[in-house]
Amino acid sequence: MTRITAQRKPRGGKGDWIADRVLRALIRLALRLPLRTRLRLMGWTVARVIAPLAGYRARAMENLAHVWPDMPEPERRRIADAVADNAGRTMIENYDVPGLLARMQDAPITGAGLPEIEAARAEGRPVLFVTGHFGNFEAPRAALVARGWRIGGLYRPMANPFFNSHYAANMHALSDPVFEQGRRGTMGLLRHIRDGGMGVLLFDVYDSAGVTLDFMGQPAPTLTSAAEIAVKTGALFVPFFGIRQADGLSFEVVFEAPVPHGPPVEMMAEVTRRLEARIAAHPGQWFWIHRRWKPKRQCKRAARAAAERS
Repeated sequence: MTRITAQRKPRGGKGDWIADRVLRALIRLALRLPLRTRLRLMGWTVARVIAPLAGYRARAMENLAHVWPDMPEPERRRIADAVADNAGRTMIENYDVPGLLARMQDAPITGAGLPEIEAARAEGRPVLFVTGHFGNFEAPRAALVARGWRIGGLYRPMANPFFNSHYAANMHALSDPVFEQGRRGTMGLLRHIRDGGMGVLLFDVYDSAGVTLDFMGQPAPTLTSAAEIAVKTGALFVPFFGIRQADGLSFEVVFEAPVPHGPPVEMMAEVTRRLEARIAAHPGQWFWIHRRWKPKRQCKRAARAAAERS
């Protein structure tokens, strides 16, 4: 019997090109506006137009119900709209690298980890910063770069190759070296850290190859590679957060106390707890749009593993 499968449309076709042109035009238009107007416009557009149409609001509400099943629907909707608003603001902020650097140059920087990262820099000791998709996750990096620090990173390429070309260029514009996610990119970042450099990794995305850790009260596969790199290189392992303030414009940058080296799973569990605390304080600033848990897929994987053991 012949199995008929749907053919995936190749990436880089006419649809991707059109979508990229529309997005480029929107970005160019927004960047011409005064900062406050620009952020308000992009936040409103994503929250009121893009998120409902693309299903992002529904996904955020589904994730909120997964974590907080007793939360009333109006509150879930309020948080989901705040998430989309923050996502729109973050996107356009990060497309204005000179503006972001200028804004972050005098932003308040606090946290128990600040003296230790300053000492590490003076000694030439490597530092690996770790964070989640919270607030504006590029704000702390920009705050250090604006003060003369060199912070590398790793980014996940976009599925749309036309969009990815300028997205990647924008990542490089903030601070090099920046590596594309994958084996080669991870090795490049590892070499950079091992040579005494500083880098940033985001850890709060679903990856089936990860170990299952508790995140917001639910099991979530989590990669331990960030902790493994820190242990291999002897790097200070520092969680940081860029917390958007009530004005929607400014940030508080917090560098938390470094996580002591130990078993990578335990290190990532501690980093996860730090992120959970920030989400509890500011639930509208975490990217609930992500498919972080994928409970149905986890159940299927668990069932297959049980069948293989029996």
